[in-house]
Amino acid sequence: MKGTNKTLIVIYGPTAIGKTKLAIELAHQHKTEIISADSRQFFKEMRIGTAVPNAEELNVIPHHFIQHISIHDNYNVGLYEMEVTKKISALFQTYDTLILVGGSGLYIDAVCYGLDDFPDIDPDLRQSLRKQFSENGLDWLREEVRRLDPLFFQSSDLHNHQRLLRCLEVCLQSGQSFSQFKKKKNIEKPFDIQFISIKMEREILYERIDQRVDTMIENGLLQEAEQLRPFQHLNALQTVGYKELFAYFNNETDLERAIELIKRNSRRFAKRQLTWLKKYPMEWV
Repeated sequence: MKGTNKTLIVIYGPTAIGKTKLAIELAHQHKTEIISADSRQFFKEMRIGTAVPNAEELNVIPHHFIQHISIHDNYNVGLYEMEVTKKISALFQTYDTLILVGGSGLYIDAVCYGLDDFPDIDPDLRQSLRKQFSENGLDWLREEVRRLDPLFFQSSDLHNHQRLLRCLEVCLQSGQSFSQFKKKKNIEKPFDIQFISIKMEREILYERIDQRVDTMIENGLLQEAEQLRPFQHLNALQTVGYKELFAYFNNETDLERAIELIKRNSRRFAKRQLTWLKKYPMEWV
């Protein structure tokens, strides 16, 4: 909704590009608070591998939705949208401007545009798809999604099998692509939205990603992942930086290769984030 006296500044961009630093600078400038839209940083057990802001950064500006739940909690974008909407409404009682920052495009969409109305899924179809995935694996699932919804395939996290299954079941249930349902319902928000991202050459970004991974390893990512190994089956841990180390712990690869894969998969994730970024009316800094 244009013409309001409240503004939500949304800082979106790929991993390691410097979103946290920019968010803190803008929060200082506007004397306001920060809301996280990074679904990897929600979980209190995952600190090093998700690049959670450090203690000094968290103390200098109030942050919300960082390490506020457990990997054992049942949490999803619907709950996040509901909780963040309430938090934004409460904070706008005090501030004219708020900062929303993160690299999870789906969660940013939920806050800015609302959630989409998807068809109910036949339980038999859902069970059948999960059986096929169990038998045929991730490569089969990716190929089916690529065939039925190439737009979603280009922008999705291709390691998130639950998200890929969700896309596939919607496609097969409705006869339409998952992407066609996106933005059919655009809920008008009672505040202005300003999208901001950071310009950076891709080669430099990839170098920063590799350096960040090296720093994570130096700061104890290996030990953090080892402590979480008993819970490696949980959806929260099906994420870059942890699943590669679980493969190492399970003697499926060596440590050097696992670290190489974290860097490679982080770069690929950043590439998908850059694709998603094109959908927003960005102002560049």
